[in-house]
Amino acid sequence: MPARLEGRLAAPDRPSPGDHCPIDRALAVVGTRSALLLLREVSYGTTRFDDLAHRVGISDAVASARLRELREAGLLERRPYREEGQRTRQEYVLTASGEELLPVLLALAAWGRRHTDPTHSPRFTHAGCGAEVEPEVRCAAGHVVALDDLVVSG
Repeated sequence: MPARLEGRLAAPDRPSPGDHCPIDRALAVVGTRSALLLLREVSYGTTRFDDLAHRVGISDAVASARLRELREAGLLERRPYREEGQRTRQEYVLTASGEELLPVLLALAAWGRRHTDPTHSPRFTHAGCGAEVEPEVRCAAGHVVALDDLVVSG
């Protein structure tokens, strides 16, 4: 029987899902601060290793390890580029799977703007009309789903 979330995230009456929980599995891939911030930077258009490490504020060793993990998980890929007079280097770009994390990043940004110091918070707007972008939960039929209407099953 599905568990109904009555106003908050209530755990269904069952054993802990452990590895069967998709949130747990997702966090195993992107659950570090540096992984999420690297994905943020690549989604903003930063592609070069040195720029990524600098903008996220991590060491080259940590950046290298996280970028490798994100590539192995299928969220990023490396592509060769070459500037005139320079050797060929690699840049990092999001894969389709990595692009699917955009709503998660936008939701974290929106929550951070509302519940932490909003100073210097970037705004995300729709290029087509200029309106601010806000993440929301919708069902496959297109209805906005409130927390009280969310059902957990499985």
